[in-house]
Amino acid sequence: MRELVYYVAVSLDGYIAGPDGEFDAFLVEGDHMAGINERFPDTIPTDYAAALGIDQSGGGFDAVLMGANTYAVGLPAAPSPYRHLDQYVFTHRPPAPVDGVTFTDRDPVELVRELKSRDGKDVWLCGGGSLATQLAGEIDRLVLKRQPLLFGDGIPLFTPGTYAPGRFARVSSREFGTGVSFTEYVRA
Repeated sequence: MRELVYYVAVSLDGYIAGPDGEFDAFLVEGDHMAGINERFPDTIPTDYAAALGIDQSGGGFDAVLMGANTYAVGLPAAPSPYRHLDQYVFTHRPPAPVDGVTFTDRDPVELVRELKSRDGKDVWLCGGGSLATQLAGEIDRLVLKRQPLLFGDGIPLFTPGTYAPGRFARVSSREFGTGVSFTEYVRA
C-alpha cells in the first residue's frame, strides 16, 4: 500500500519557512545535497533536475501534495514544478488550469485515502504546515531535513491544531558535514 510521506526541510526551532514564507536561509549547497539527490531525486523540481543531470526515474514518489502557498513559491516561472509527478494543490481559489497540476478544494484526508488505495508509488507531502496538520493522522512516514539554523518565527512543521497524538519510531538518521541531518520516522 502506498504511504503518505512528509518530506521537508525544517529549522532547529521547528519551522519550514520564516515569518514571511521565506526559505532561502536553508542550505542548498554542501554534502547533504548528494544525499538528497541519491535518495529523493523526485523531490527536486523537474527543470532543476534536468539541468543538473539528475535521473528522477528511480524515485519513490509518483504524486506530490502541496498547499497553495507552497505551490506559489515557484510562480510565475514554474507553474508546473514537478511535471514528473502527479501534482495536487489544495486551494479554495483555483487559478487558471495548468497542465499537469490538479487544483482542488477537496477534503485533503479524503483525497489522500483515495490516493493510498490506488496502485503506485508513495505520495509526497511537500508542504505546508497547515496542510500537514490536516493530514497528520494520514502521515505514514516523516523525513526531516533538520537544518542548522533558527528562524525564530514562521511557518511551523505542523500548525497548532486538533489532531490525535501519534507516535513515530526513528528508522534512520544521517548527519552531514554541513550540519544538516536527515532523520526518518515511521508511524509506530
